[in-house]
Amino acid sequence: MESKILNYILSKKENDKKLLAILIDPDKLTLNDIKKTVSKIKSTKVDFIFVGGSTVLPNATALFVQELKIHTEIPIVLFPGETGQITDHANGILFLSLLSGDNPEYLIHQQVKAAPILKKTNLEIIPTGYILIDGHNKTAVQKISQTLPIPQSEKNKITNTALAGKYLGKQLIYLEAGSGAKTPVHSSIISAVKREIDIPIIVGGGIRSKAAMQNAYNHGADIVVIGTAFEEDENFLQNF
Repeated sequence: MESKILNYILSKKENDKKLLAILIDPDKLTLNDIKKTVSKIKSTKVDFIFVGGSTVLPNATALFVQELKIHTEIPIVLFPGETGQITDHANGILFLSLLSGDNPEYLIHQQVKAAPILKKTNLEIIPTGYILIDGHNKTAVQKISQTLPIPQSEKNKITNTALAGKYLGKQLIYLEAGSGAKTPVHSSIISAVKREIDIPIIVGGGIRSKAAMQNAYNHGADIVVIGTAFEEDENFLQNF
């Protein structure tokens, strides 16, 4: 499988070009609303649509992605909460491992369950180290995974976790404050991780303004993910 998505990310990183992803949760948007939502996305500078959630119903992701692809050619990348959210209709998948948690279910067991499913797909599989950071709000990821986020004060632990992810062979590191976070990942943390690793960094959670997006970019984020802010206001990105 050609690594089109990853190669695109790497080429943009090499040229210091920043990328934007919109995260859409199939639990929070009906199939009938997709066309209107996509029209809002298409008029902005969005590079990827991430699709996923913590508690998506069986087969919902497949139907959701099929409908999305009718209305957009923007690459669709799965951001799955569990194996039931894998569908061959997407372009790629962030093959996530929750590096910050102590629950083996999300560190490796879900990945083992997913392996034979992914083997039969044409999805571009991108190994991604996922680090949950305290955004001062109990998130769905925390509830489902039964793991605690790393406090933002523990910068060394966060950077060492990211470095371990790189050494484990992850192609991306995702710094996540969680859906609905009251506090985004602090710029000093992004900078510290940037100094330690040379693989692309994704930052998401609690980013609710253009200033917050630019702050993440300025301190080392290669991709910023907007989720809740777009859910609450589909015109959020119109003037960016």
